[in-house]
Amino acid sequence: MCGIALFISGIKIDLSLLLPNYTSPSSQFCDLPLVSEDDIKAALQRRGPDSLGTKIVKLYSDGSEFSGELLFIGSTLQLRGVNPVVQPLTDELGNVLVYNGEIYGGNQFKSDSNDTEILMQSLERCCSCVSHENVGSTACSKGHIESVPQLLSKIRGPWAMIYWQDTSKTLWFGRDAFGRRSLLVHWPTLDDSRLLLSSVSPPSSKKPHDCLRSVPLATAHKVLKALTESVKRRTSLNRIYQVYLGNHTQGGYAPIAVLFSGGLDSMIIAALLHQCIDSEYEIDMLNVSFDGESAPDRISAKAGLKELQKIAPSRRWNLVEIDADLLKLTFETKHVMTLINPSKTYMDLNIGLALWLAAGGDGWLYQETSGNDGIQYQRVKYKSMARILLVGSGADEQCAGYGRHKTKFRNKSWLGLHEEMKLDMQRIWKRNLGRDDRCISDNGKEARFPFLDEDVIRTLLDIPLWEIADLDKPSGVGDKKILREVARLLGLDEVALLPKRAIQFGSRIARESNRKNFGSNRAANQASAGSVAIHRHHQTETVLMPELPETQI
Repeated sequence: MCGIALFISGIKIDLSLLLPNYTSPSSQFCDLPLVSEDDIKAALQRRGPDSLGTKIVKLYSDGSEFSGELLFIGSTLQLRGVNPVVQPLTDELGNVLVYNGEIYGGNQFKSDSNDTEILMQSLERCCSCVSHENVGSTACSKGHIESVPQLLSKIRGPWAMIYWQDTSKTLWFGRDAFGRRSLLVHWPTLDDSRLLLSSVSPPSSKKPHDCLRSVPLATAHKVLKALTESVKRRTSLNRIYQVYLGNHTQGGYAPIAVLFSGGLDSMIIAALLHQCIDSEYEIDMLNVSFDGESAPDRISAKAGLKELQKIAPSRRWNLVEIDADLLKLTFETKHVMTLINPSKTYMDLNIGLALWLAAGGDGWLYQETSGNDGIQYQRVKYKSMARILLVGSGADEQCAGYGRHKTKFRNKSWLGLHEEMKLDMQRIWKRNLGRDDRCISDNGKEARFPFLDEDVIRTLLDIPLWEIADLDKPSGVGDKKILREVARLLGLDEVALLPKRAIQFGSRIARESNRKNFGSNRAANQASAGSVAIHRHHQTETVLMPELPETQI
């Protein structure tokens, strides 16, 4: 099932003959109409997850003065053909086609051909003469065999299409007589003077006359494209040990796992991973909790699983629930203390222990079983065998996700925020990545960081900071604003509203650590426990290893 749409803007459209009571809107209308292009794209991509493309056709009056534009959008769920197809399709003559349907007869095509490509080739040969627009016409002064309506009337099967015939400057759109494929129309109104054709009608997220745009369209898609390529580079099967893959049957094996909290960053990575690896493989999502089912990250992970299942129901998603009791992890805690060295604060230990347990992948999985009482779910032991772990590090540093970013912005405006974020990236090697690499790789796993891909970093640096974040707005809205738009483009509407939550708080290890080492959360907060050095607070827990400093090129 594909998705198609067309926005026509900047053109006065006279519909008085078609709609007798129609009143043409004035030229003064909101710059941000009620129907958002981003909302349409997000809805279309849920119909066609294989690809999403756009094409702009600019229109000129008298051959020189710009008068308006046509924005074509096409998403593809490819079921026919050998080669990938990305809509909209264009040809050398400037014609543009977006198509949703199947051709079962009435037009000759090979079994390995794609319907949209074949239809485009047939439309190229159609007449553009005004005298040949009638379906009953049989002659054409230019020697063409048939007109566009004649061609479409022969198609056997469900279809909807939008076709721009550039030679005649004619827009053709329609659907099969039974309406088996949706095609909706929004006629120009006072609130939105554009003409819109679309497979879908997403709920409006804007109020009338609300002209505040969250993130420009070229921007969110640039970030999405860069992140998609980043995940592809890190998960392409030719970059995974082929012999190891060959020892596992495709069904029931997950070669790649995601450090998964159900939050914004991990949900984006999971959704992109789904697009990048074969659908026969499962995806492990590793979630750590020090408070059972009550930890915030466990709650959001379960909600995130449901949202991923909606956009990718054919994928097997394994939410691996890794439960831990800090009081029982005496040996493990001492081991992780050696791994985080030279980092030595309680915050480092809490994060390191959570990452180490997650990378181990030893937890529980709910499996579906069928019985006399219907479908039931049984919690069984499960250990992730994935050797690659995708981690969301770098998203907060580049997209203003930390609480201190808001404080810096409030005190020193954009320049202060810029300097703080610049400092974050300059010291991320020392504060985060070395520690995280040691804790994850100790399990024989490799951490890969899609948000820290060089092209992703470059893309984000090219975007004005006020399009990256809007810290005047509340948490869960303005922080990491650009990534929230990316999530919406991926169809992740619910997660786009979640506030930032660090792993030590979401997993509740910080709370348990505070109780264990300081007696209570209150006492820990008064002592600024996160930054307290372990060996200064408890001499018995001194790390008996030389302090090898992190190195930097």
